[in-house]
Amino acid sequence: MNIILWIIAGVLAAAFAAAGAMKLTQPKEKLAASGMAWTEDFGTGTVKLIGALEVLAAIGLILPAALGIAPVLVPLAALGLVLVMIGAIVTHSRRKETQVIGVNVVLLLLAAAVVWGRFGPYSFGS
Repeated sequence: MNIILWIIAGVLAAAFAAAGAMKLTQPKEKLAASGMAWTEDFGTGTVKLIGALEVLAAIGLILPAALGIAPVLVPLAALGLVLVMIGAIVTHSRRKETQVIGVNVVLLLLAAAVVWGRFGPYSFGS
């Protein structure tokens, strides 16, 4: 199960690093035009903040455990992603963008699995 949790964390890290970097580097208008219409409901600073949180969570999913420095940050980063995905589900629900909610739910469940595993039976302290 430890290997599965590492794989899940790696997949989440890759996905959120890419998504967060895009939000940090692209103008809001370009994001909206590329399919992220939800950005129209938020200010530029908020979109950049979401991108920064995603990049930080991606780093937090891998580096603390890989370096053996404060590995408790791994489940905390995953918990942060659970909260981000709840926000995404609410936002997409309000906008009636049901096609993307499924992706948000899958990412939420994967992040929740890391939270459960790394706080629970497969923590780095045990």
